Amino acid sequence: MHTIPTLTDQYQRRFTYLRLSVTDACNFRCNYCLPDGYSCDSDEPNLSIPEIAAVANAFALNGTKKIRITGGEPTLRKDLAEIIHVCKTTPGIESVALTSNGYRITRLLPSLVDAGLDQLNLSADSLHPAQFQLITGHDKLQEVLAGLDLALELGLSKVKLNVVLLQEYNKAEIDNFFAFVKHKNISLRFIELMRTGDNGAFFNAQHFSGQEIETRLLEQGWRKTDTGPHAGPAKEYSHPEYAGRIGLIMPYSKDFCSSCNRLRVSSVGNLHLCLFADENQSLRPLLSMPSEQVARHIRQCVLGKKATHELHNNLSGSTRHLAMLGG
Repeated sequence: MHTIPTLTDQYQRRFTYLRLSVTDACNFRCNYCLPDGYSCDSDEPNLSIPEIAAVANAFALNGTKKIRITGGEPTLRKDLAEIIHVCKTTPGIESVALTSNGYRITRLLPSLVDAGLDQLNLSADSLHPAQFQLITGHDKLQEVLAGLDLALELGLSKVKLNVVLLQEYNKAEIDNFFAFVKHKNISLRFIELMRTGDNGAFFNAQHFSGQEIETRLLEQGWRKTDTGPHAGPAKEYSHPEYAGRIGLIMPYSKDFCSSCNRLRVSSVGNLHLCLFADENQSLRPLLSMPSEQVARHIRQCVLGKKATHELHNNLSGSTRHLAMLGG
């Protein structure tokens, strides 16, 4: 019986989850990421469909089970449905997820689900339209919320809403976010603001710890639940009186990296072992080779993954802003 190799690093962490960026372009101007809007700083083209197929095959040969399509904003790719189809039909890939800002998600989602999409993450850093527009630069809150409802109607296996925690912009809304999942079967995930190369002053003014929310959850009777083997880094909580769940992504918490199970490939084919690493390895020159050779190269690269990020030391590696790799 053929044994599938695994992507395992020197700390015995196993990587079954690939975050695949398909563009670094974004049409939002979120104040914590691209406050001045997107600016292209490379002439290198995005990965083509055949290159994406080669990446998906190589990771699947190494035991990857889940691929999340990210950006920038992936819906800016006109061939997004084809990308999803290629990933979903790759032997060994069990689920395909999409992270989107939701700009025109209601128009696109039916075709994406037809292509094989299983899971959807949207973002709303405020539930007040004016505040949402202040944060993102767009009056699109109602489109995002409609996208959540449509995803549930279409039967996606997991529907999530991401909320970046911002001291001045949404800390006062925490109870509103709790109430939002009372009757809606989604996972709402609070994400601590992370320091990147471009947001130092903003980070210092806006960051606050998810531990405050975790304490509140426990006081109100929420209990930690199992998120499954190929899930992301969120600690998830459920409550018997709520249809939805609440997750916390706290990269500054102790041992955050000890359970890491995900790797990243950028929109131009660079393998990033960590969102906040200095180095990356270009896979693009290898993608015309047999998938087994690419898979073997990836296994060798993973052995160089460090034990933890250096965010605690104010080091964000080569990540200038989160749109570069989709967070």
